[in-house]
Amino acid sequence: MSKLRFRISISLDGYSAGPRQSTKDPLGIGGERLHEWVVALAAWRSSHGLAGGAVNESTAVLEDELAGIGATIMGRNMFGGHPGPWNPAKPWNGWWGDNPPFHHPVFVVTHHPRPPLELEGGTTFTFVTEGIVAALDLARRSAEGRDVALAGGADIARQYLSAGLVDEMSLHLVPTLLAEGERLFDGIRDLGDLRLAGTVTAPDVTHLKFTRP
Repeated sequence: MSKLRFRISISLDGYSAGPRQSTKDPLGIGGERLHEWVVALAAWRSSHGLAGGAVNESTAVLEDELAGIGATIMGRNMFGGHPGPWNPAKPWNGWWGDNPPFHHPVFVVTHHPRPPLELEGGTTFTFVTEGIVAALDLARRSAEGRDVALAGGADIARQYLSAGLVDEMSLHLVPTLLAEGERLFDGIRDLGDLRLAGTVTAPDVTHLKFTRP
């Protein structure tokens, strides 16, 4: 069976987003600092159609995370943070633009139904209202033997972690303090049988990888 692989950047004090998240500022105040390490990489930039960028110890980490992924799961806020039901006259297409970087099926866990959204480059967003297990079943079928990425945000990650459904977890620990915002592990008492399998120190980030024995 394909693995569910979770990856996320967090601050030293455990936040995955800063305070006052909004459609204008989706990562909250200061939250962009958590992703400066990856946005600077040539490997990240090329996947978004951009030139240039750095090559360092984080490059192999990112390339490993992107390899072998056949589908992605995310929460409603990571797709696009408008709360409540979709506007039937003009439903928002989220943060990802006309040609998202996924290039495979993406399953959005939400309380509000919506028809699938097909965009350029092979990315189709499917909106799942039956919960996290249903979303994982759909993603695994679509991945056709490849692994499934759990992209976040923190709320949906906590649900999958609490249910013991995460097979691999990559935490990108950024040496900054946010002091307030959304904590990744609020309400999580243990990581089940996930164990630290390796660390990589890189410019502006330390990568921690957890796997099942």
